[in-house]
Amino acid sequence: MPDFEDEEKWLAEGIAGIQQNAFYMHRALDSNNLREALKYSALMLSELRTSRLSPHKYYELYMRAFDELRKLEMFFKDESKHGCSVVDLYELVQHAGNILPRLYLLCTVGSVYIKSKEAPAKDVLKDLVEMCRGVQHPTRGLFLRSYLAQISRDKLPDIGSEYEGGEDTVMDAVEFVLQNFTEMNKLWVRIQQQGPVRDREKREKERKALRDLVGKNLHVLSQIEGVDLEMYKDTVLPRVLEQVVNCKDELAQYYLMDCIIQVFPDEYHLQTLEPLLAAFPQLQPTVDIKTVLSQLMDRLSNYAASSTDVFPEFLQVEAFAKLSGAIGKVIEAQVDMPIVGAITLYVSLLTFTLRVHPERLDYVDQVLGACVKKLSGKVKLEDSRATKQVVALLSAPLDKYKDAVTALTLSNYPRVMDHLDMETNIAMAMVIIQSILNNNTCISTADKVETLFELIKGLIKDLEGTSNDEIDEEDFKEEQNSVARLIHMLHNDDPEEMLKIINTVRMHILTGGPRRLPFTIPALVFSALKLVRQLQSQDGDVIGEEVPATPKKIFQLLNQTIEALSSVSSPELALRLYLQCAEAANDCDLEPVAYEFFTQAFILYEEEVSDSKAQFTAIHMIIGTLQRMNVFGVENRDTLTHKATGYSAKLLKKPDQCRAVYACSHLFWVDDQDGIKDGERVLLCLKRSLRIANAAQQMANATRGSSGPVTLFVEILNKYLYFFEKGNPQITTAAIQSLVELIKTEMQSDTTTLDPASDAFFTSTLRYIQFQKQKGGAIGEKYEPIKVMFTQKKQS
Repeated sequence: MPDFEDEEKWLAEGIAGIQQNAFYMHRALDSNNLREALKYSALMLSELRTSRLSPHKYYELYMRAFDELRKLEMFFKDESKHGCSVVDLYELVQHAGNILPRLYLLCTVGSVYIKSKEAPAKDVLKDLVEMCRGVQHPTRGLFLRSYLAQISRDKLPDIGSEYEGGEDTVMDAVEFVLQNFTEMNKLWVRIQQQGPVRDREKREKERKALRDLVGKNLHVLSQIEGVDLEMYKDTVLPRVLEQVVNCKDELAQYYLMDCIIQVFPDEYHLQTLEPLLAAFPQLQPTVDIKTVLSQLMDRLSNYAASSTDVFPEFLQVEAFAKLSGAIGKVIEAQVDMPIVGAITLYVSLLTFTLRVHPERLDYVDQVLGACVKKLSGKVKLEDSRATKQVVALLSAPLDKYKDAVTALTLSNYPRVMDHLDMETNIAMAMVIIQSILNNNTCISTADKVETLFELIKGLIKDLEGTSNDEIDEEDFKEEQNSVARLIHMLHNDDPEEMLKIINTVRMHILTGGPRRLPFTIPALVFSALKLVRQLQSQDGDVIGEEVPATPKKIFQLLNQTIEALSSVSSPELALRLYLQCAEAANDCDLEPVAYEFFTQAFILYEEEVSDSKAQFTAIHMIIGTLQRMNVFGVENRDTLTHKATGYSAKLLKKPDQCRAVYACSHLFWVDDQDGIKDGERVLLCLKRSLRIANAAQQMANATRGSSGPVTLFVEILNKYLYFFEKGNPQITTAAIQSLVELIKTEMQSDTTTLDPASDAFFTSTLRYIQFQKQKGGAIGEKYEPIKVMFTQKKQS
C-alpha cells in the first residue's frame, strides 16, 4: 500500500481535479448549458476512479464530489433551465464514457426522476440498484452504493409515503434496500482481500471506519413503516441473516449482528428468537459472540422490565429455554472461546432470568449448573476478568432477592464458589455475609447454616495453599468481626433447632485456628447464653434430662468450647467468658455448673495469666462476678471467696494488692443477701488493705516520695464510709476519725510529694462527711462524732 506522503499527494491532486472541473461545471450551470455541465461533471466524477487511495482517504475525496452532486441535482430538478425532460435526461446521462461517472450521474438523475413521479419509484430504484452492479471495485463500488442509499432513503415506496403506488410497493422498497445492503456488504468484505497480507491489520482498521456505510441500510429497513412483524419474520431477518452467515467475515458478522439487535424493535427479537439465535453458532469461531448475545439478553431483560404485560410473551416463546440452548451451542461450536467469554454469557443469561423469571429458582440453578460444567475442567481461574465474572454471577441472586437464604437453596451455588481462588473466595464470602447483615436476614435452620458455613469456609478456616503472612491484619479483623456478627443472625425460636444451629456453628468455628477463635467463640458463647435465657424464661421442665435442649446441656457445650479458646493463647478472654457463663448458671439456679465455671476461671488465672496488669483486671472481674452470685451455699462461697482474697494479696504491685484486697470486702457484705453480712471479715479486709497501703508508703518514702499511697488511704477511707452507712457495726466513728487524721498527717509530711488529684479527692471526701452531718437524720447523727477540719495546704 502507498505510504502516507504519497497518499496525501494523490488526495490533493484528486481534490484539485474535482475543484477545477466543478468550477467549469458551475459556469455551465449558470449559463444553463446542459451539455457542458454533463461534460465537466463526468470529468469531475472521474477523479473517483482512482485506486491509489486508502478507503479513509477515498472518503475525503468522495465527500467533495458528493457536495457538488447535490448542486447538480438542484439543476436537474429545474427542467426550464436545461430544456430537457427528466426521462430524456435519464437516458442522456447513460452515454457518459466511463461507468463510474455514468452511474453517479444516473443515480443523481434517478433521484429527480422519482421525485417527478413520471415513473413508479420501485421501477427506477430497481433499475439503479441493478445498474450499480457494473462497479465491482470494493472501495469504489461501496461508495457508489452508499451514494445510492443516501439519495433514495426519502424516496422509498413505503406505506404513507408520497411514492407509494400499491399493495406490493413496501415489498419493493424492502427488496431494494436488502439488495443494496447485500451488495455493499460483499464489497465491504472484499476490501480485506485487497493488497498484501502484511497490511491486513491496517485494512481492518479502515474497514471499521467504513462499517456505518453498510449498517445504515439496516437502519433504513427498521424505519420502513410497512415492515411489520410478519414481514420482518418472513423476509427481512432471513435475508439479512443469510448474508451475515455466508459472508464468513469476522468483522462483518460481529458488526451486523450487533446492528440487527440494536436497530430492530425488542418485540421483533422476542418473536424471532429462534432463527436469530440459530445464526450465532454458524458464525466464525473468532467472532466476539458473547458481547452480541449479552446485548441481546440485556435488551430483552429491559423490555421485560418495561411492562408486566409482556411477560406472557416471554413464557409463550420459551425465551429462557431458547437462550440457554443457544448459549450451549455457541460454547460448543467455539471450542477456543476463552473461559471469560463463556462465563460472561452465563452472567447475561442469569441477569435475564432474574429479571424475567425471578420466581423460577430452578432456572437460576440451571444457569449456575451450566457454569459449573464449563468450569469443571479448570482447577483455577487464572484470568482475573473471568474471576470477576464469576463473582458477578454469584452476586446477582443476592442483589436480586436481597435474601441470602434463597442463594442457600441453590444446589450449584457452592459448586461455583469452589472454583474461585482463595482471595476471591474470601471476598465473595464477605459479599454473602454483608448481604445477610444489610438485609437483616435470619438463618433459621441448621441445614441452611451448614450450607452457609460451607460457602464462607474461606473466612472460617485456613484453606489449602494460604499463608497467614499474606493476610492484611486490618482486613483479617474486619472479616472475623463480620463472621462474629453473622453468628448473631442465626436464630430459631424452637430451642431444639437453635441448639442444632449452635452445634453446627461450633463444629465449623473450632477449625478456625488460634487467630480466628478469639473473634468467633465469644459470639457463639453469647448466642448460646441467649438460648439459655430463653429456656429460663419458658414455663415447664427446662432442666429435665428428657428435654433435648436444656441449660445444663448448653453449659456443658460452652465449657468445652471456651476450653478451646483458653488453649490458643487467649486466657484473659476465656476467663471473661467463664465468668459470663457462671453468672448465667447462677440465674438458672445451677450451683454445680456455676462452681465449675469459677473453678475453670481460677485455673486459668493461676496457670495462664502472668502479666501483672492482666492479673489485676482479672481478679477484679472475678470479685465483681462472685459478689453478684446468690446460688452458692456457704461452703462453696467460702471456698471461692478465700481463693479470691488469697489471689488479691499476692498481686505483684503493692497498690494493686491494696485495691484488690479492699474490693474483696464486698464479698462479705452483699445488700440483697441477708446471709452475707459479715462485718468482722469486712473490717479484716479493710485493715489488711491499710497495712498494705502503709507498706507502700514506706517504700515510697525510701525512694524519695510518691503520691500513690496517699490516694490509697483516701480510697480506703471511702470504703470505710460506705460500710459505715450500710450499718456494719465493726466500722466505728473512731476508726474513721483515726483514718482521717492519718491521711492529714501523711499529706503534711515533708516526704510526700504534693499531688493535686489526691488533695482534691480527700477534700471532696471531707466535704461529703460535712454534708451528711449538716443534712441530719439518722445518717447525720451517725456522722456527728467525726470531726472534720479542712487543713491548710502545705506550700511546695
